[in-house]
Amino acid sequence: MWRGMDFITRYSLKGLNRSQLGAEVEAVVKAPAEFVRDPLRSEFSQAALRSPRVLRERFAPWRKWGDGLEPEAVNQMARACQVPVAVAGALMPDAHVGYGLPIGGVLATENAVIPYAVGVDIARRMKLTVLDWPFRDLDRRRDRLVRAIAEETRFGIGAHFKERRQHEVLDADWTVGPITKNQKDRARAQLGTSGSGNHFVEFGVLTSETELQAADGRPALPAGQYVALLSHSGTRGIGAAVCDYYSKRALERQAELPKELKNPAWLPLDSAEGAEYWAAIELMGRYTAANHGLIHQHIETHLGVGVLLDVENHHNFAWKERHLIGGVEREVVVHRKGATPAHAGVLGVIPASMATPGFVVRGKGGVDSLGSASHGAGRVMSRTKALETFEWQKVNRVLMSGMCI
Repeated sequence: MWRGMDFITRYSLKGLNRSQLGAEVEAVVKAPAEFVRDPLRSEFSQAALRSPRVLRERFAPWRKWGDGLEPEAVNQMARACQVPVAVAGALMPDAHVGYGLPIGGVLATENAVIPYAVGVDIARRMKLTVLDWPFRDLDRRRDRLVRAIAEETRFGIGAHFKERRQHEVLDADWTVGPITKNQKDRARAQLGTSGSGNHFVEFGVLTSETELQAADGRPALPAGQYVALLSHSGTRGIGAAVCDYYSKRALERQAELPKELKNPAWLPLDSAEGAEYWAAIELMGRYTAANHGLIHQHIETHLGVGVLLDVENHHNFAWKERHLIGGVEREVVVHRKGATPAHAGVLGVIPASMATPGFVVRGKGGVDSLGSASHGAGRVMSRTKALETFEWQKVNRVLMSGMCI
């Protein structure tokens, strides 16, 4: 506690009001992270942050699905369930290693949000639109479909439109935090674009053996085969900037955590930074939905077609939800990092690999999974390893032989 004595000495030497000294010390001890940039109180607050904090004696209960998962992904999930704010968790069968929480990890927390458990590409989204385009024209007029995608969105790092797209999300309050405020012009330029990596926009066949009824007010879709448009992308670099800023703030607040638990550092929702980050991810969710909405709307207009069914959901996000935890229903913050919301009766989209069909699914609202499902096919190797292993010409022949969604 010598840093506290040093603070008291310097406080006195500055001639400050000694009658307030007790209150000053108490304030730093109660909320040390609030003073890490204060010239007078910085050393004392950092010492307080490094003081031991008891982790959970028992891991928060969690369950995993699937066999042969990456051992480190399983260990990462277990470690996340050790932080004090964790109350329950789940690991999906497509899991692999991430930061703070594995991809495919679901974590419920008490009054806290973990930036790295949300992820870098905040609110990455799947959107499927079933079109009234004639099924027989999927192959016969392929060139027109390809042209619609090429002209109505953009791919690649930094991709943007010269003639900017318009959406009401730009009228939202982008001053909720310093990052969103500074990134608004970039967001405007990239609105309606798709980015890079594993992001895509594609046409394919939706085969439904049963009637489908989504929650968008449209009539139920009879069983049959339809042409559908499917997209996958997120917040581009803006979400990454938000994650970087607030994960650093969380690490500052939880500086005493052991090395292996640094990445699941959290922000209390009732703290200024926690509330600010929550507002930022809510905005990112709206922005990603707008991105997909514009891509689909412009392609639909380009083709002159109508929409029969719309299904969408996002991952890499945090929601305030009510769940049974230990037999008691309570409100928690559910992080789904690369996991799909699967609440009872809700339709979702889970894509597969590049050459195999994905699925439209209906959630069961599982208690143990915290109402979640996998968000993709998983992987047996990284993208870097895949590039080293496969030849593009051979892979392309497989893809061109025909795909469906």
